[in-house]
Amino acid sequence: MDGDVAVGVKRGSDELSMYGSSPNSMTANGSDSKKQRLDESPPSRVLHIRKLPNEVSETEVIALGLPFGKVTNILMLKGKNQAFLELGTEEAAITMVNYYTAVTPQVRNTPVFIQYSNHKELKTDSALNQRAQAVLQAVSAVQDGSSPSSDPGVLDLAPPPSPVLRIIIDNMFYPVTLDVLQQIFSKFGTVMKIITFTKNNQFQALLQFSDPVNAQQAKLSLDGQNIYNSCCTLRIDFSKLVSLNVKYNNDKSRDYTRPNLPAGDGDSANKDHSSLLGAISPLSAAAAAAAAAGRVALSGSGVSGVLLASNLNDEMVTPQSLFTLFGVYGDVQRVKILYNKKDSALIQLSDGNQAQLAMSHLNGQKVFGKVMRVTLSKHQTVALPREGLDDQLLTKDFSGSPLHRFKKPGSKNFQNIFPPSATLHLSNIPEGVTEEDLRLLFSNNGGTVKAFKFFQDHKMALIQMSSVEEAIQGLIDLHNYDMGGNHHLKVSFSKSTI
Repeated sequence: MDGDVAVGVKRGSDELSMYGSSPNSMTANGSDSKKQRLDESPPSRVLHIRKLPNEVSETEVIALGLPFGKVTNILMLKGKNQAFLELGTEEAAITMVNYYTAVTPQVRNTPVFIQYSNHKELKTDSALNQRAQAVLQAVSAVQDGSSPSSDPGVLDLAPPPSPVLRIIIDNMFYPVTLDVLQQIFSKFGTVMKIITFTKNNQFQALLQFSDPVNAQQAKLSLDGQNIYNSCCTLRIDFSKLVSLNVKYNNDKSRDYTRPNLPAGDGDSANKDHSSLLGAISPLSAAAAAAAAAGRVALSGSGVSGVLLASNLNDEMVTPQSLFTLFGVYGDVQRVKILYNKKDSALIQLSDGNQAQLAMSHLNGQKVFGKVMRVTLSKHQTVALPREGLDDQLLTKDFSGSPLHRFKKPGSKNFQNIFPPSATLHLSNIPEGVTEEDLRLLFSNNGGTVKAFKFFQDHKMALIQMSSVEEAIQGLIDLHNYDMGGNHHLKVSFSKSTI
């Protein structure tokens, strides 16, 4: 990760050709050593940003700096994919460079390089730089809470209509919780209330700031940004509501001004999420700042990809069954059932995001008749036993498995991740297989089929079992079931009911 951030590396000639070579700007350019130490390029409140994607806008570059303080000037070198950003103080610039040494700065999912410039301030020709100045004026006006001057060419920012934002999350491949939203948005001001809900199969939230100006700032910086690396895109508008009425404090809604509200009608929806929220530990201020700028501060990078599943049915559970079930939410690499405690197992997924996703969906589900507990393990990997020592076959390496659902980037499977449900989605059904065949297959498995529906081409179907537990059992037993003619049945949880 850190390798992408070239902080304090030698300047290219780009900077010099622009400004003519003043004596002090020659330092650090005589040698060609790529590995110049930070102390050889003194901190400056002007930062040089390189390798920007084509077509990048001033606003996106300003957003890199916004969380760290006031941005006072910007110069875009469009043809060279570079920019200079001037912050209000040297301290702000140092905080920003230090932060992006630890977390790769990204613009439109492309890593960019940030380093101190040799210039102590930017002198920009206003005629050339009019558009950038207009954007800056608009952004800083929002930061100050004033309205920008009414010069022609300056973005017209009407006073913000409401302190309430409506947030829609696109490409939600990983769960986004109320606490995650609170962490990101509170960078811009006091978050008073949040309500989350699902509408048209999309996760949405209403979030109320104490002041409309903070809402406008958050919208300017965050709209179109990703919470996690290359997914969970924020779409933000002002809500028509000017105030939210929150009745319960739980994982769906919260009023931070009234901590004593009840959790709701015996709704213990909270209980299983407490472990999840603990896992997404509160971010440090800088990480929240970068999340605010839409970087990947919340990706599961700090979290290992290993889960501990406990309270398993030790007579029924096998590495294969855990591989299949956890494989709905991530690519399982290894499974180890513990030798001295056979009702517990370690499951290693590809990364921390997949582990959190599997944990949030599977903790508390009934598997083989027992309520399974899933937590993050302190182990970073699952060790394989030495040759010949695992006579009970408790450990299995699945790293080369052809059944991984998420190996292909952009695979459709990313969009079809749903919590365990009584309705299963079946695909890859061979020609000639009837509803009767499939009902029989799933009821022979010990469950009761309540409903069935083929899709038009008969290659896919929905089948509804009488409980979520039966559906989990059906998925474990029949995903990848050989239907003959080299057709292996694909089974996943569905969001639909029949």
